[in-house]
Amino acid sequence: MKQNRRCTRISILSLLSVSVLLPIFLLSSTLRNFKSEASEEYIEDLSTIKEGESVEGPPLVVYKDGVLGSEVADISSNGSSRSDGSENARISTDIPKRNGTNQDAKQDYQQVQLEKPSLEQSEQATVRGNRNIQATVQGNRNIQALTRRVSDEKVKGIKDQLIRANAYLELAPPGSKSQLVRELRLRIRMLERAVGESSKDSDLSPGALHRMRAMEATLTKASRVYTDCPAMVTKLRAMAYNLEEQARAQKSQVQFLLQVAGRTTPKGLHCLSMRLTAEYFALEPEEWQFPNQQKLHDPDLYHFAVFSDNVLACAVVVNSTISTSRVPEKLVFHIVTDSLNLPAMSMWFLLNPPGKSAMQIQSIDSFEWLSTKYNATLQKENSPDLRYTSALNHLRFYLPDVFPMLNKIVLLDHDVVVQRDLTGLWNISMEGKVNGAVETCQEGEASFRRMDMFVNFSDPRIEKRFDREACTWAFGMNVFDLREWWRHNLTGVYHNYLQLGDERPLWKAGSLPLGWVTFYNHTMALDRTWHVLGLGHDSGVRWVDIEQAAVIHFDGIMKPWLDTGPDKYKEYWRRHVNYGHPYLQQCNIQR
Repeated sequence: MKQNRRCTRISILSLLSVSVLLPIFLLSSTLRNFKSEASEEYIEDLSTIKEGESVEGPPLVVYKDGVLGSEVADISSNGSSRSDGSENARISTDIPKRNGTNQDAKQDYQQVQLEKPSLEQSEQATVRGNRNIQATVQGNRNIQALTRRVSDEKVKGIKDQLIRANAYLELAPPGSKSQLVRELRLRIRMLERAVGESSKDSDLSPGALHRMRAMEATLTKASRVYTDCPAMVTKLRAMAYNLEEQARAQKSQVQFLLQVAGRTTPKGLHCLSMRLTAEYFALEPEEWQFPNQQKLHDPDLYHFAVFSDNVLACAVVVNSTISTSRVPEKLVFHIVTDSLNLPAMSMWFLLNPPGKSAMQIQSIDSFEWLSTKYNATLQKENSPDLRYTSALNHLRFYLPDVFPMLNKIVLLDHDVVVQRDLTGLWNISMEGKVNGAVETCQEGEASFRRMDMFVNFSDPRIEKRFDREACTWAFGMNVFDLREWWRHNLTGVYHNYLQLGDERPLWKAGSLPLGWVTFYNHTMALDRTWHVLGLGHDSGVRWVDIEQAAVIHFDGIMKPWLDTGPDKYKEYWRRHVNYGHPYLQQCNIQR
Protein backbone atom coordinates (compact mmCIF):
# COMPACT_ATOMS: atom_id res chain seq x y z
CA MET A 1 0.00 0.00 0.00
CA LYS A 2 2.75 2.35 0.92
CA GLN A 3 4.71 1.21 -2.14
CA ASN A 4 1.83 2.23 -4.41
CA ARG A 5 1.56 5.67 -2.87
CA ARG A 6 5.25 6.30 -3.31
CA CYS A 7 5.11 5.37 -6.99
CA THR A 8 2.16 7.63 -7.55
CA ARG A 9 3.94 10.53 -5.83
CA ILE A 10 7.08 10.04 -7.95
CA SER A 11 5.03 9.97 -11.17
CA ILE A 12 3.25 13.21 -10.29
CA LEU A 13 6.52 14.99 -9.46
CA SER A 14 8.10 13.79 -12.71
CA LEU A 15 5.23 15.13 -14.76
CA LEU A 16 5.43 18.49 -12.96
CA SER A 17 9.16 18.74 -13.62
CA VAL A 18 8.69 18.01 -17.33
CA SER A 19 5.86 20.57 -17.65
CA VAL A 20 8.07 23.28 -16.09
CA LEU A 21 11.42 22.59 -17.76
CA LEU A 22 10.16 21.87 -21.28
CA PRO A 23 8.78 25.41 -22.01
CA ILE A 24 12.01 26.97 -20.69
CA PHE A 25 14.07 24.83 -23.00
CA LEU A 26 11.94 25.61 -26.03
CA LEU A 27 11.99 29.40 -25.35
CA SER A 28 15.76 29.60 -24.93
CA SER A 29 16.24 27.72 -28.20
CA THR A 30 13.99 30.17 -30.08
CA LEU A 31 15.77 33.23 -28.69
CA ARG A 32 19.15 31.80 -29.67
CA ASN A 33 18.04 31.36 -33.28
CA PHE A 34 16.51 34.89 -33.48
CA LYS A 35 19.67 36.52 -32.15
CA SER A 36 21.88 34.80 -34.66
CA GLU A 37 19.61 35.82 -37.59
CA ALA A 38 19.46 39.45 -36.42
CA SER A 39 23.26 39.56 -36.11
CA GLU A 40 23.67 38.22 -39.61
CA GLU A 41 21.22 40.81 -41.01
CA TYR A 42 23.01 43.61 -39.16
CA ILE A 43 26.37 42.45 -40.51
CA GLU A 44 24.89 42.34 -44.02
CA ASP A 45 23.58 45.92 -43.63
CA LEU A 46 26.96 47.14 -42.47
CA SER A 47 28.66 45.38 -45.39
CA THR A 48 26.61 47.47 -47.84
CA ILE A 49 28.22 50.70 -46.57
CA LYS A 50 31.23 51.57 -48.66
CA GLU A 51 34.48 52.39 -47.09
CA GLY A 52 34.97 56.08 -46.47
CA GLU A 53 31.28 56.80 -46.23
CA SER A 54 29.87 58.22 -43.04
CA VAL A 55 26.61 57.28 -41.46
CA GLU A 56 24.23 60.25 -41.58
CA GLY A 57 22.66 60.80 -38.22
CA PRO A 58 19.46 62.73 -37.45
CA PRO A 59 19.73 66.49 -38.07
CA LEU A 60 20.53 68.41 -34.92
CA VAL A 61 19.31 72.02 -34.68
CA VAL A 62 20.26 74.51 -31.98
CA TYR A 63 17.78 77.37 -31.40
CA LYS A 64 18.79 80.71 -29.96
CA ASP A 65 16.57 82.70 -27.65
CA GLY A 66 14.24 85.09 -29.47
CA VAL A 67 14.43 83.45 -32.90
CA LEU A 68 12.76 80.17 -32.12
CA GLY A 69 9.51 81.01 -33.91
CA SER A 70 11.13 82.22 -37.11
CA GLU A 71 13.59 79.28 -37.23
CA VAL A 72 10.81 76.77 -36.74
CA ALA A 73 8.79 78.39 -39.49
CA ASP A 74 11.79 78.37 -41.79
CA ILE A 75 12.57 74.73 -41.13
CA SER A 76 8.98 73.66 -41.52
CA SER A 77 8.72 75.45 -44.84
CA ASN A 78 12.01 74.11 -46.22
CA GLY A 79 11.62 70.54 -45.09
CA SER A 80 14.83 69.55 -43.27
CA SER A 81 17.12 72.55 -43.74
CA ARG A 82 18.95 71.21 -46.77
CA SER A 83 21.12 74.30 -47.13
CA ASP A 84 23.30 73.24 -44.16
CA GLY A 85 22.90 69.50 -44.67
CA SER A 86 26.42 68.79 -45.92
CA GLU A 87 28.03 70.75 -43.10
CA ASN A 88 25.89 69.03 -40.48
CA ALA A 89 26.71 65.65 -41.96
CA ARG A 90 30.47 66.32 -41.78
CA ILE A 91 30.30 67.46 -38.19
CA SER A 92 28.06 64.58 -37.20
CA THR A 93 30.63 62.07 -38.53
CA ASP A 94 33.55 63.73 -36.79
CA ILE A 95 32.01 63.90 -33.36
CA PRO A 96 31.61 60.14 -32.72
CA LYS A 97 35.28 59.62 -33.63
CA ARG A 98 36.46 62.04 -30.97
CA ASN A 99 33.96 61.21 -28.26
CA GLY A 100 32.93 57.93 -26.84
CA THR A 101 29.29 58.65 -25.99
CA ASN A 102 26.35 60.17 -27.85
CA GLN A 103 25.79 62.65 -25.05
CA ASP A 104 29.33 63.97 -25.37
CA ALA A 105 28.91 64.14 -29.14
CA LYS A 106 25.73 66.16 -28.78
CA GLN A 107 27.37 68.59 -26.36
CA ASP A 108 30.40 69.05 -28.64
CA TYR A 109 28.13 69.57 -31.66
CA GLN A 110 26.17 72.24 -29.82
CA GLN A 111 29.39 73.96 -28.80
CA VAL A 112 30.65 73.92 -32.39
CA GLN A 113 27.36 75.30 -33.70
CA LEU A 114 27.33 78.13 -31.14
CA GLU A 115 30.99 79.13 -31.55
CA LYS A 116 31.30 78.76 -35.35
CA PRO A 117 31.38 82.23 -37.00
CA SER A 118 29.01 81.95 -39.94
CA LEU A 119 28.51 84.99 -42.17
CA GLU A 120 26.14 83.04 -44.38
CA GLN A 121 23.83 82.28 -41.48
CA SER A 122 23.80 85.97 -40.48
CA GLU A 123 22.93 87.02 -44.00
CA GLN A 124 20.28 84.33 -44.28
CA ALA A 125 18.80 85.39 -40.97
CA THR A 126 18.68 89.01 -42.19
CA VAL A 127 17.02 87.99 -45.44
CA ARG A 128 14.55 85.81 -43.58
CA GLY A 129 13.80 88.69 -41.22
CA ASN A 130 13.13 91.07 -44.10
CA ARG A 131 10.94 88.47 -45.77
CA ASN A 132 9.02 88.00 -42.54
CA ILE A 133 8.51 91.78 -42.21
CA GLN A 134 7.32 92.05 -45.81
CA ALA A 135 5.07 89.05 -45.34
CA THR A 136 3.63 90.65 -42.21
CA VAL A 137 2.96 93.97 -43.96
CA GLN A 138 1.44 92.23 -46.96
CA GLY A 139 -0.62 90.08 -44.65
CA ASN A 140 -1.94 93.16 -42.88
CA ARG A 141 -2.90 94.69 -46.22
CA ASN A 142 -4.63 91.51 -47.28
CA ILE A 143 -6.49 91.42 -43.98
CA GLN A 144 -7.63 95.04 -44.44
CA ALA A 145 -8.77 94.34 -48.00
CA LEU A 146 -10.54 91.19 -46.86
CA THR A 147 -12.20 93.16 -44.07
CA ARG A 148 -13.49 95.69 -46.54
CA ARG A 149 -14.75 92.96 -48.84
CA VAL A 150 -16.60 91.10 -46.14
CA SER A 151 -17.98 94.19 -44.41
CA ASP A 152 -21.34 93.50 -46.08
CA GLU A 153 -21.09 89.71 -46.20
CA LYS A 154 -23.81 89.14 -43.60
CA VAL A 155 -26.17 91.64 -45.23
CA LYS A 156 -25.79 89.84 -48.55
CA GLY A 157 -26.31 86.52 -46.80
CA ILE A 158 -29.55 87.75 -45.24
CA LYS A 159 -30.83 88.98 -48.60
CA ASP A 160 -29.98 85.64 -50.17
CA GLN A 161 -31.90 83.89 -47.42
CA LEU A 162 -34.93 86.10 -48.05
CA ILE A 163 -34.82 85.26 -51.75
CA ARG A 164 -34.63 81.54 -51.03
CA ALA A 165 -37.43 81.74 -48.48
CA ASN A 166 -39.72 83.55 -50.93
CA ALA A 167 -38.89 80.96 -53.56
CA TYR A 168 -39.94 78.17 -51.21
CA LEU A 169 -43.18 80.04 -50.48
CA GLU A 170 -43.85 80.22 -54.22
CA LEU A 171 -43.43 76.45 -54.41
CA ALA A 172 -46.01 75.89 -51.69
CA PRO A 173 -49.60 75.19 -52.80
CA PRO A 174 -51.81 78.32 -52.96
CA GLY A 175 -53.53 79.02 -49.66
CA SER A 176 -51.35 76.54 -47.81
CA LYS A 177 -51.26 77.02 -44.04
CA SER A 178 -48.86 74.28 -43.14
CA GLN A 179 -46.45 74.62 -40.25
CA LEU A 180 -43.50 75.14 -42.64
CA VAL A 181 -45.26 77.89 -44.59
CA ARG A 182 -46.20 79.75 -41.41
CA GLU A 183 -42.67 79.39 -40.12
CA LEU A 184 -41.18 80.70 -43.38
CA ARG A 185 -43.45 83.75 -43.35
CA LEU A 186 -42.59 84.44 -39.73
CA ARG A 187 -38.86 84.16 -40.40
CA ILE A 188 -39.16 86.45 -43.43
CA ARG A 189 -40.91 89.16 -41.41
CA MET A 190 -38.40 88.94 -38.60
CA LEU A 191 -35.41 88.99 -40.93
CA GLU A 192 -36.75 91.91 -42.99
CA ARG A 193 -37.29 93.84 -39.76
CA ALA A 194 -33.77 92.98 -38.63
CA VAL A 195 -31.99 94.02 -41.83
CA GLY A 196 -34.13 97.12 -42.50
CA GLU A 197 -32.18 99.58 -44.66
CA SER A 198 -28.78 98.24 -43.63
CA SER A 199 -26.09 98.21 -46.31
CA LYS A 200 -23.19 96.89 -44.23
CA ASP A 201 -22.74 94.50 -41.35
CA SER A 202 -22.10 97.23 -38.80
CA ASP A 203 -25.62 98.57 -39.38
CA LEU A 204 -27.29 95.28 -38.40
CA SER A 205 -29.14 94.99 -35.12
CA PRO A 206 -27.69 92.73 -32.40
CA GLY A 207 -30.37 90.09 -32.93
CA ALA A 208 -29.89 89.89 -36.69
CA LEU A 209 -27.35 87.06 -36.51
CA HIS A 210 -29.61 85.00 -34.26
CA ARG A 211 -32.50 85.46 -36.68
CA MET A 212 -30.20 84.61 -39.56
CA ARG A 213 -29.31 81.27 -37.93
CA ALA A 214 -32.98 80.59 -37.24
CA MET A 215 -33.82 81.29 -40.89
CA GLU A 216 -31.05 78.94 -42.03
CA ALA A 217 -32.55 76.17 -39.92
CA THR A 218 -35.97 76.80 -41.44
CA LEU A 219 -34.53 76.80 -44.95
CA THR A 220 -32.87 73.47 -44.23
CA LYS A 221 -36.28 72.06 -43.31
CA ALA A 222 -37.76 73.48 -46.49
CA SER A 223 -35.00 71.96 -48.62
CA ARG A 224 -35.95 68.54 -47.28
CA VAL A 225 -39.60 69.09 -48.12
CA TYR A 226 -39.15 70.70 -51.55
CA THR A 227 -36.56 68.57 -53.26
CA ASP A 228 -37.66 69.28 -56.83
CA CYS A 229 -34.69 71.29 -58.15
CA PRO A 230 -36.08 71.99 -61.66
CA ALA A 231 -39.21 73.49 -60.10
CA MET A 232 -37.04 75.69 -57.88
CA VAL A 233 -35.00 76.88 -60.89
CA THR A 234 -38.17 77.73 -62.79
CA LYS A 235 -39.54 79.72 -59.87
CA LEU A 236 -36.30 81.64 -59.44
CA ARG A 237 -36.22 82.50 -63.13
CA ALA A 238 -39.82 83.71 -62.97
CA MET A 239 -39.03 85.83 -59.92
CA ALA A 240 -35.96 87.33 -61.63
CA TYR A 241 -38.01 88.16 -64.72
CA ASN A 242 -40.73 89.83 -62.64
CA LEU A 243 -38.14 91.90 -60.78
CA GLU A 244 -36.56 93.02 -64.04
CA GLU A 245 -39.96 94.02 -65.38
CA GLN A 246 -40.71 95.98 -62.21
CA ALA A 247 -37.34 97.74 -62.39
CA ARG A 248 -37.94 98.62 -66.04
CA ALA A 249 -41.40 99.97 -65.24
CA GLN A 250 -40.06 102.02 -62.34
CA LYS A 251 -37.30 103.45 -64.52
CA SER A 252 -39.81 104.44 -67.20
CA GLN A 253 -42.01 106.05 -64.60
CA VAL A 254 -39.10 108.02 -63.18
CA GLN A 255 -38.18 109.28 -66.66
CA PHE A 256 -41.79 110.28 -67.31
CA LEU A 257 -42.07 112.14 -64.01
CA LEU A 258 -38.78 113.94 -64.70
CA GLN A 259 -40.12 115.01 -68.09
CA VAL A 260 -43.32 116.28 -66.46
CA ALA A 261 -41.35 118.15 -63.81
CA GLY A 262 -39.17 119.75 -66.48
CA ARG A 263 -42.22 121.10 -68.33
CA THR A 264 -44.05 122.51 -65.33
CA THR A 265 -43.50 125.77 -63.48
CA PRO A 266 -42.65 125.43 -59.77
CA LYS A 267 -45.12 126.96 -57.36
CA GLY A 268 -42.56 129.48 -56.13
CA LEU A 269 -41.85 130.81 -59.63
CA HIS A 270 -45.58 131.02 -60.39
CA CYS A 271 -46.08 132.97 -57.17
CA LEU A 272 -43.22 135.31 -58.11
CA SER A 273 -44.72 136.01 -61.54
CA MET A 274 -48.13 136.75 -60.03
CA ARG A 275 -46.74 139.20 -57.46
CA LEU A 276 -44.58 140.98 -60.02
CA THR A 277 -47.49 141.24 -62.46
CA ALA A 278 -49.73 142.79 -59.83
CA GLU A 279 -46.98 145.25 -58.89
CA TYR A 280 -46.36 146.13 -62.54
CA PHE A 281 -49.96 147.13 -63.23
CA ALA A 282 -49.95 149.24 -60.07
CA LEU A 283 -47.37 151.53 -61.75
CA GLU A 284 -48.13 154.43 -64.02
CA PRO A 285 -47.45 153.78 -67.73
CA GLU A 286 -44.63 156.34 -67.78
CA GLU A 287 -42.86 154.30 -65.09
CA TRP A 288 -42.62 151.26 -67.35
CA GLN A 289 -39.68 152.65 -69.33
CA PHE A 290 -36.07 151.48 -68.85
CA PRO A 291 -33.10 153.87 -68.88
CA ASN A 292 -30.37 153.95 -71.55
CA GLN A 293 -32.78 153.26 -74.41
CA GLN A 294 -30.50 155.12 -76.83
CA LYS A 295 -28.09 152.16 -76.72
CA LEU A 296 -30.53 149.55 -78.01
CA HIS A 297 -29.62 149.87 -81.70
CA ASP A 298 -25.98 150.89 -81.43
CA PRO A 299 -23.99 148.29 -83.44
CA ASP A 300 -20.75 149.23 -81.69
CA LEU A 301 -21.96 147.86 -78.34
CA TYR A 302 -22.14 144.25 -77.13
CA HIS A 303 -25.65 142.90 -77.64
CA PHE A 304 -27.03 139.76 -75.94
CA ALA A 305 -30.38 138.12 -76.72
CA VAL A 306 -32.34 135.86 -74.34
CA PHE A 307 -35.70 134.29 -75.28
CA SER A 308 -37.52 133.02 -72.19
CA ASP A 309 -40.65 133.13 -70.05
CA ASN A 310 -38.74 132.37 -66.80
CA VAL A 311 -38.13 135.51 -64.74
CA LEU A 312 -35.59 134.07 -62.32
CA ALA A 313 -33.62 132.29 -65.05
CA CYS A 314 -33.28 135.52 -67.07
CA ALA A 315 -32.18 137.34 -63.93
CA VAL A 316 -29.33 134.85 -63.45
CA VAL A 317 -28.19 135.21 -67.07
CA VAL A 318 -28.14 139.01 -66.83
CA ASN A 319 -26.52 139.14 -63.38
CA SER A 320 -23.79 136.63 -64.24
CA THR A 321 -22.98 138.39 -67.54
CA ILE A 322 -22.70 141.81 -65.94
CA SER A 323 -20.67 140.58 -62.96
CA THR A 324 -18.00 139.03 -65.21
CA SER A 325 -17.78 141.82 -67.80
CA ARG A 326 -14.92 144.33 -67.92
CA VAL A 327 -17.15 146.94 -69.60
CA PRO A 328 -20.69 146.54 -68.20
CA GLU A 329 -21.66 150.00 -69.46
CA LYS A 330 -21.32 148.70 -73.05
CA LEU A 331 -23.63 145.71 -72.58
CA VAL A 332 -27.13 145.64 -74.04
CA PHE A 333 -29.64 142.90 -73.15
CA HIS A 334 -32.61 142.04 -75.36
CA ILE A 335 -35.13 139.80 -73.62
CA VAL A 336 -38.09 138.46 -75.58
CA THR A 337 -40.92 136.73 -73.71
CA ASP A 338 -44.63 136.05 -74.23
CA SER A 339 -47.42 138.49 -73.46
CA LEU A 340 -48.41 136.59 -70.32
CA ASN A 341 -45.00 137.01 -68.66
CA LEU A 342 -44.12 140.43 -70.08
CA PRO A 343 -45.40 142.39 -67.03
CA ALA A 344 -43.58 140.15 -64.53
CA MET A 345 -40.33 140.19 -66.53
CA SER A 346 -40.46 143.97 -66.88
CA MET A 347 -41.26 144.56 -63.23
CA TRP A 348 -38.36 142.42 -62.05
CA PHE A 349 -35.78 144.43 -63.97
CA LEU A 350 -37.46 147.69 -63.01
CA LEU A 351 -37.00 146.68 -59.36
CA ASN A 352 -33.51 145.24 -60.05
CA PRO A 353 -31.99 147.43 -62.81
CA PRO A 354 -28.88 146.11 -64.58
CA GLY A 355 -26.68 149.02 -63.51
CA LYS A 356 -25.08 150.89 -66.41
CA SER A 357 -26.13 148.21 -68.91
CA ALA A 358 -29.09 148.75 -71.22
CA MET A 359 -32.21 146.58 -71.08
CA GLN A 360 -34.97 145.92 -73.62
CA ILE A 361 -37.92 143.59 -72.92
CA GLN A 362 -40.33 142.72 -75.75
CA SER A 363 -43.28 140.41 -76.26
CA ILE A 364 -43.19 137.91 -79.09
CA ASP A 365 -46.81 138.83 -79.80
CA SER A 366 -45.67 142.30 -80.85
CA PHE A 367 -43.87 140.87 -83.90
CA GLU A 368 -46.67 141.08 -86.43
CA TRP A 369 -44.51 139.75 -89.25
CA LEU A 370 -43.98 136.51 -87.27
CA SER A 371 -47.64 135.46 -87.37
CA THR A 372 -47.58 135.12 -91.15
CA LYS A 373 -44.10 133.63 -91.51
CA TYR A 374 -44.03 131.22 -88.60
CA ASN A 375 -47.22 130.20 -86.83
CA ALA A 376 -48.87 128.54 -89.84
CA THR A 377 -45.86 126.28 -90.28
CA LEU A 378 -45.41 125.59 -86.58
CA GLN A 379 -48.96 124.30 -86.19
CA LYS A 380 -48.03 121.38 -88.46
CA GLU A 381 -45.23 120.22 -86.15
CA ASN A 382 -46.75 117.78 -83.71
CA SER A 383 -44.83 117.29 -80.45
CA PRO A 384 -46.08 116.59 -76.90
CA ASP A 385 -43.35 118.79 -75.44
CA LEU A 386 -44.31 122.47 -75.41
CA ARG A 387 -40.64 123.42 -75.27
CA TYR A 388 -40.24 122.20 -78.85
CA THR A 389 -43.40 123.80 -80.27
CA SER A 390 -42.95 127.05 -78.36
CA ALA A 391 -42.54 130.08 -80.58
CA LEU A 392 -39.78 131.32 -78.26
CA ASN A 393 -37.77 128.21 -79.01
CA HIS A 394 -37.93 128.78 -82.78
CA LEU A 395 -37.52 132.54 -82.63
CA ARG A 396 -33.72 132.06 -82.89
CA PHE A 397 -34.14 131.43 -86.62
CA TYR A 398 -35.51 134.98 -87.07
CA LEU A 399 -32.72 136.97 -85.44
CA PRO A 400 -32.12 139.27 -88.45
CA ASP A 401 -35.85 140.13 -88.46
CA VAL A 402 -35.92 140.77 -84.71
CA PHE A 403 -32.74 142.91 -84.71
CA PRO A 404 -32.47 144.48 -88.17
CA MET A 405 -30.14 147.29 -87.00
CA LEU A 406 -27.40 145.04 -85.56
CA ASN A 407 -24.40 143.41 -87.21
CA LYS A 408 -23.50 140.77 -84.58
CA ILE A 409 -25.29 139.35 -81.56
CA VAL A 410 -24.71 136.64 -78.94
CA LEU A 411 -27.67 134.36 -78.22
CA LEU A 412 -27.81 132.90 -74.70
CA ASP A 413 -30.24 130.25 -73.48
CA HIS A 414 -31.97 131.01 -70.20
CA ASP A 415 -30.40 127.96 -68.49
CA VAL A 416 -26.79 129.16 -68.72
CA VAL A 417 -24.47 130.86 -66.25
CA VAL A 418 -21.70 133.18 -67.46
CA GLN A 419 -18.38 132.82 -65.66
CA ARG A 420 -16.04 134.87 -67.87
CA ASP A 421 -16.13 138.07 -69.88
CA LEU A 422 -17.87 137.40 -73.21
CA THR A 423 -16.93 140.60 -75.03
CA GLY A 424 -14.01 138.71 -76.56
CA LEU A 425 -16.49 136.93 -78.85
CA TRP A 426 -16.79 140.12 -80.90
CA ASN A 427 -13.04 139.99 -81.63
CA ILE A 428 -13.25 136.53 -83.24
CA SER A 429 -13.07 136.53 -87.01
CA MET A 430 -16.06 134.59 -88.36
CA GLU A 431 -14.29 133.92 -91.69
CA GLY A 432 -17.50 134.39 -93.63
CA LYS A 433 -19.47 131.98 -91.41
CA VAL A 434 -22.82 132.83 -89.87
CA ASN A 435 -22.83 130.85 -86.63
CA GLY A 436 -20.04 130.50 -84.08
CA ALA A 437 -20.60 127.52 -81.74
CA VAL A 438 -18.81 124.89 -79.71
CA GLU A 439 -18.69 121.48 -81.39
CA THR A 440 -20.21 118.36 -79.81
CA CYS A 441 -18.74 115.62 -82.00
CA GLN A 442 -16.01 114.32 -79.69
CA GLU A 443 -16.85 110.76 -78.63
CA GLY A 444 -16.67 109.90 -74.95
CA GLU A 445 -17.83 113.31 -73.74
CA ALA A 446 -21.19 114.04 -72.14
CA SER A 447 -22.14 116.49 -74.90
CA PHE A 448 -21.37 114.05 -77.74
CA ARG A 449 -24.02 113.91 -80.48
CA ARG A 450 -23.98 112.51 -83.98
CA MET A 451 -26.06 113.92 -86.79
CA ASP A 452 -27.78 110.57 -87.44
CA MET A 453 -28.96 110.53 -83.80
CA PHE A 454 -31.48 113.28 -84.63
CA VAL A 455 -31.66 113.34 -88.43
CA ASN A 456 -33.24 110.54 -90.49
CA PHE A 457 -30.67 109.60 -93.14
CA SER A 458 -32.90 106.92 -94.63
CA ASP A 459 -34.45 109.63 -96.78
CA PRO A 460 -32.54 109.97 -100.10
CA ARG A 461 -32.80 113.77 -100.01
CA ILE A 462 -31.14 113.94 -96.60
CA GLU A 463 -28.54 111.33 -97.54
CA LYS A 464 -27.60 113.34 -100.62
CA ARG A 465 -27.35 116.76 -98.97
CA PHE A 466 -25.66 115.98 -95.66
CA ASP A 467 -22.80 113.91 -94.32
CA ARG A 468 -23.78 111.76 -91.36
CA GLU A 469 -20.19 112.06 -90.09
CA ALA A 470 -20.31 115.86 -90.10
CA CYS A 471 -19.40 117.47 -86.79
CA THR A 472 -22.33 118.71 -84.73
CA TRP A 473 -22.52 121.76 -82.48
CA ALA A 474 -24.63 123.09 -79.62
CA PHE A 475 -27.13 125.86 -79.01
CA GLY A 476 -26.91 127.75 -75.72
CA MET A 477 -24.11 130.22 -76.40
CA ASN A 478 -23.82 131.22 -80.05
CA VAL A 479 -22.44 134.29 -81.80
CA PHE A 480 -24.21 135.20 -85.08
CA ASP A 481 -23.09 137.42 -87.93
CA LEU A 482 -26.43 138.88 -88.96
CA ARG A 483 -25.09 140.44 -92.18
CA GLU A 484 -23.92 137.08 -93.48
CA TRP A 485 -27.21 135.61 -92.37
CA TRP A 486 -29.08 138.11 -94.55
CA ARG A 487 -26.80 137.42 -97.49
CA HIS A 488 -27.39 133.62 -97.42
CA ASN A 489 -31.12 133.95 -96.57
CA LEU A 490 -30.84 131.24 -93.92
CA THR A 491 -34.29 132.01 -92.53
CA GLY A 492 -35.71 130.88 -95.87
CA VAL A 493 -33.54 127.75 -95.71
CA TYR A 494 -34.99 127.05 -92.28
CA HIS A 495 -38.55 127.32 -93.61
CA ASN A 496 -37.79 124.93 -96.47
CA TYR A 497 -36.45 122.24 -94.13
CA LEU A 498 -39.31 122.77 -91.69
CA GLN A 499 -41.86 122.13 -94.46
CA LEU A 500 -39.80 119.20 -95.76
CA GLY A 501 -39.94 117.60 -92.32
CA ASP A 502 -43.72 117.96 -92.31
CA GLU A 503 -44.05 115.62 -95.30
CA ARG A 504 -42.36 112.75 -93.45
CA PRO A 505 -40.45 112.50 -90.12
CA LEU A 506 -36.91 113.55 -91.00
CA TRP A 507 -35.68 114.65 -87.57
CA LYS A 508 -36.64 114.63 -83.95
CA ALA A 509 -38.79 117.46 -82.61
CA GLY A 510 -36.98 120.55 -81.49
CA SER A 511 -34.79 123.28 -82.91
CA LEU A 512 -31.39 121.55 -82.61
CA PRO A 513 -31.59 119.24 -85.69
CA LEU A 514 -33.19 122.07 -87.67
CA GLY A 515 -30.26 124.26 -86.65
CA TRP A 516 -27.77 121.64 -87.87
CA VAL A 517 -29.32 121.48 -91.34
CA THR A 518 -30.00 125.23 -91.57
CA PHE A 519 -26.46 126.28 -90.65
CA TYR A 520 -24.80 123.34 -92.44
CA ASN A 521 -21.44 124.57 -93.80
CA HIS A 522 -22.14 127.98 -92.22
CA THR A 523 -20.82 127.24 -88.70
CA MET A 524 -17.40 128.06 -87.29
CA ALA A 525 -16.06 126.04 -84.34
CA LEU A 526 -15.25 128.02 -81.18
CA ASP A 527 -12.76 127.00 -78.54
CA ARG A 528 -14.28 124.44 -76.19
CA THR A 529 -13.68 126.59 -73.12
CA TRP A 530 -16.28 129.08 -74.31
CA HIS A 531 -19.20 126.74 -73.64
CA VAL A 532 -19.48 123.59 -71.47
CA LEU A 533 -22.65 121.52 -71.56
CA GLY A 534 -24.04 118.65 -69.50
CA LEU A 535 -24.91 120.25 -66.16
CA GLY A 536 -28.64 119.64 -66.62
CA HIS A 537 -28.27 115.88 -66.23
CA ASP A 538 -25.95 113.49 -64.46
CA SER A 539 -23.32 113.51 -67.19
CA GLY A 540 -20.12 113.43 -65.17
CA VAL A 541 -18.68 116.72 -66.45
CA ARG A 542 -15.15 117.26 -65.17
CA TRP A 543 -14.79 119.95 -62.52
CA VAL A 544 -11.74 121.40 -64.25
CA ASP A 545 -13.80 121.93 -67.42
CA ILE A 546 -16.54 123.66 -65.45
CA GLU A 547 -14.12 126.00 -63.71
CA GLN A 548 -12.38 126.95 -66.96
CA ALA A 549 -15.58 127.48 -68.98
CA ALA A 550 -16.79 130.95 -69.95
CA VAL A 551 -20.39 129.68 -70.04
CA ILE A 552 -21.81 126.60 -68.30
CA HIS A 553 -25.04 125.18 -69.64
CA PHE A 554 -27.72 123.31 -67.68
CA ASP A 555 -29.02 121.60 -70.80
CA GLY A 556 -31.43 118.76 -70.20
CA ILE A 557 -34.55 118.42 -68.10
CA MET A 558 -32.97 118.87 -64.66
CA LYS A 559 -32.83 122.64 -64.44
CA PRO A 560 -31.15 124.39 -61.51
CA TRP A 561 -34.39 126.10 -60.40
CA LEU A 562 -36.15 122.73 -60.07
CA ASP A 563 -35.96 120.32 -57.15
CA THR A 564 -34.94 117.62 -59.62
CA GLY A 565 -31.79 119.51 -60.61
CA PRO A 566 -28.41 117.99 -59.66
CA ASP A 567 -27.34 119.46 -56.32
CA LYS A 568 -23.62 119.25 -57.10
CA TYR A 569 -23.99 121.87 -59.86
CA LYS A 570 -26.72 124.11 -58.42
CA GLU A 571 -24.34 126.33 -56.48
CA TYR A 572 -22.98 127.79 -59.74
CA TRP A 573 -26.49 129.05 -60.47
CA ARG A 574 -27.56 129.97 -56.93
CA ARG A 575 -24.65 132.35 -56.35
CA HIS A 576 -26.30 134.80 -58.79
CA VAL A 577 -29.72 134.72 -57.07
CA ASN A 578 -30.51 137.17 -54.27
CA TYR A 579 -32.47 134.89 -51.97
CA GLY A 580 -32.89 137.76 -49.53
CA HIS A 581 -35.15 139.60 -51.98
CA PRO A 582 -38.58 140.23 -50.36
CA TYR A 583 -40.54 138.73 -53.24
CA LEU A 584 -38.43 135.57 -53.21
CA GLN A 585 -38.92 135.19 -49.46
CA GLN A 586 -42.67 135.79 -49.73
CA CYS A 587 -42.90 133.08 -52.40
CA ASN A 588 -40.74 130.68 -50.33
CA ILE A 589 -38.00 130.47 -52.96
CA GLN A 590 -35.01 129.22 -51.02
CA ARG A 591 -31.70 127.56 -51.65
